[in-house]
Amino acid sequence: MFPLSIFLNKLIKQGTLNVIDAEGKTHKFSGSPDPEITIRLHNKSVKWKLFFWPDLKAGESYMDGSLTIEPPHTVYDFLAFITKNMEWRPDNPFHLMGGDPYSRFKGWLGQMNKAAKAKDNVAHHYDLSDDLYDLFLDANRQYSSAVFKYPDDSLEQAQINKMDLITNKLLLKPDHKVLDIGCGWGGLSLHINKRTGASVTGVTLSEEQLKVANSNAEKIDGVHFELCDYRNVKEKFDRVVSVGMFEHVGRSQYNTYFKK
Repeated sequence: MFPLSIFLNKLIKQGTLNVIDAEGKTHKFSGSPDPEITIRLHNKSVKWKLFFWPDLKAGESYMDGSLTIEPPHTVYDFLAFITKNMEWRPDNPFHLMGGDPYSRFKGWLGQMNKAAKAKDNVAHHYDLSDDLYDLFLDANRQYSSAVFKYPDDSLEQAQINKMDLITNKLLLKPDHKVLDIGCGWGGLSLHINKRTGASVTGVTLSEEQLKVANSNAEKIDGVHFELCDYRNVKEKFDRVVSVGMFEHVGRSQYNTYFKK
């Protein structure tokens, strides 16, 4: 079970997790006798995936059938078990500041979001089918939390509420120039222009988002979108807005972000 055993020995402190590997051998990871749950890995590659990308590959492996939960337990039992063991501890390998050098190194690498890597990261997440995003986003494809003023507000209305709130905070005049960093599909940029008359430039690293944004702004003066890293923007603006993008910046780039 190496190297997954290293990770699980540190993680499991409450209950017992039995892991049946691809060769049928059972490995026990225990912090206390109960609760006890058993999972099965159906091919040898799963242990490596779970070691390097546990938060992502556990779900993906369950979906593709390469990880299953042995009866009588269900995936909900497994999630509850793992969630309980993910509570903060100094030695918890899920936490960046824990005692595990691997986790610290992995977390450090994830924060090194240099310009050359940023576009790949964005493409991996956002350059997906339009049909997928249409399933759970509003018509403007706002990808951050909405503002529900009233219990019966629809998602559409709640996202408009959010865009109104942001626009009001910017204290804009019609002659102002606004930069929207990480503009997504352009909904906020278009909303700001419509509400205030200010000209807006939106930048994104997603080619698919850019296509949609440009299509929506085709007949609108004062709004344009660019495929551009925020670090490469040269023009000066009166206001800068950025919603739901800061988590992608990376700690090592914080100073660059704010100086820009």
